[in-house]
Amino acid sequence: MSGFAIGMSACAILLVLLVLRVPIGITMFLVGAGTYLVMNQGDPSSVLFSINDLAYARLSNYDLAVIPLFILMGQFATHGGLSRSLFQAAGAMIGHWRGGLAMASTTACAAFGAICGSSLATAATMGQVALPELRRAGYSGRLATATMAASGTLGIMIPPSVPLVVYAVLTQESIGKLFVAAVIPGILAALGYLTVIRIIVSRDPASGPPSASAAWGERLIALIKVFPVALVFVVVIVGIYGGWANPTEAASIGAAACGLLGLLLGKMGWKGIVSSIYGTAVASAMIFAVLIGADMLNSALAITQMPVELANWVSGSGMPPILVISLILVIYILLGCAMDSLAMLLLTIPIFYPVVMRLDFYGMNLTDKSVWFGILALMVVEIGLVHPPVGLNLYVINKLARDVPMKETAWGVVPFLASDFTRIIFLVMFPSITLWLGRAMA
Repeated sequence: MSGFAIGMSACAILLVLLVLRVPIGITMFLVGAGTYLVMNQGDPSSVLFSINDLAYARLSNYDLAVIPLFILMGQFATHGGLSRSLFQAAGAMIGHWRGGLAMASTTACAAFGAICGSSLATAATMGQVALPELRRAGYSGRLATATMAASGTLGIMIPPSVPLVVYAVLTQESIGKLFVAAVIPGILAALGYLTVIRIIVSRDPASGPPSASAAWGERLIALIKVFPVALVFVVVIVGIYGGWANPTEAASIGAAACGLLGLLLGKMGWKGIVSSIYGTAVASAMIFAVLIGADMLNSALAITQMPVELANWVSGSGMPPILVISLILVIYILLGCAMDSLAMLLLTIPIFYPVVMRLDFYGMNLTDKSVWFGILALMVVEIGLVHPPVGLNLYVINKLARDVPMKETAWGVVPFLASDFTRIIFLVMFPSITLWLGRAMA
């Protein structure tokens, strides 16, 4: 059996194990170890040496230290009450509009995503704050839950983003360039959701009634309270891209700033600090376990030469590059119904990335193409979080709003998905939307 056939067989076995609900990290590790054995005629020493080398290389990688730091920053923001301050500020400014509280929820999710980096955490945290207020204001269950489920995806669309860090490590791309490139697509995502809410309440005014208008003094106080959050975002992103702080240093500053804000606001005591550290440890351990499993699988597939041969076949097939990228994005959408965004990136980037790099898209150089594809992949895998039937954000919000049937939430996110698909089409057709800000800052 050729190396290509062994590699394809390994991918097929991997999909079967995933369908059987075997954890993704264990699945990738077992399939990778099995592929090593087959390629080395059953010699177990090859697997043992690989485990030793891969585990050390991954756990000693300085760039990946940024992951637990960004998670800790989000934990401090959650337990420090920053989410409530963001929602109150947005509500004070636009809550008196029809659908204004739903728009405020989306705006607050975008702002919280700038210091969190996790979609599930954003959906859960902001859902606890915003859902009771939305229902109290008379918003329909469908609009309230769909808004929070969709807006939760802004947690990783707006940098900093843990999946983007992983993509950068896998592809040896600049974390700073990816973060800057994600800013405009992330803002477009938020604006798209705001437009969807506006259209919904225009068609059905009873679904999003206006709230009482806040006095200008209240609005000013609310904005002052969230100014430090904006400052943290600017320090982290500008610090990374400006060159005066590497990603790990910027993440350390951001985590420390969010921790201090939580303490100064008086909303995070020692219990909150301990919970933040514990939550960071659990999430980081899960991510690194998946990373080690992905390393085992990816290095085994590299031995089979399957990714390289697949890239050569696609580049020599004569298929239009736009068709290839479209098929890759469709595969991501389908995979999103079965696994989370981080697992999808770890599983597919070693296979799809060489294919994309071999093709010519609008005459882009390799760096621009790498950044563009990273943002596209991030945007598409996030659709899986709200795409029925297995969108994780749907289940998170459904647990917080048990009086709203899951069917209502699932139907409610359809207009938001239409916004997502429209945005992705524009990003595919016009790469300059993604690349403009990085070029301007450079």
